[in-house]
Amino acid sequence: MEQLRQQPGALLIDVRDEWEFEEFNLGGINIPLGDIRARKAEIEPFDPLIVVCTNGVRSRVAAKDFLRQPELQHKTIYHLHGGLIGDLS
Repeated sequence: MEQLRQQPGALLIDVRDEWEFEEFNLGGINIPLGDIRARKAEIEPFDPLIVVCTNGVRSRVAAKDFLRQPELQHKTIYHLHGGLIGDLS
């Protein structure tokens, strides 16, 4: 994942709740899953998008939703399979 984060224009998006992000995060920005459509303008300038959550479920949902948005369909979008828990083990 670190190689992806180093790409020019890359953005790490953590879709967990604010309290989860505050407790532990890998950086990037925090946009809780329920807020992703309302806040999509914040991520439009970036490509690729790397979406993370605790176990990979919310990030998969967010990544699929991003691909349904006309403004984001042309972007390269990744989600961390297994989530932060899988990445740390």
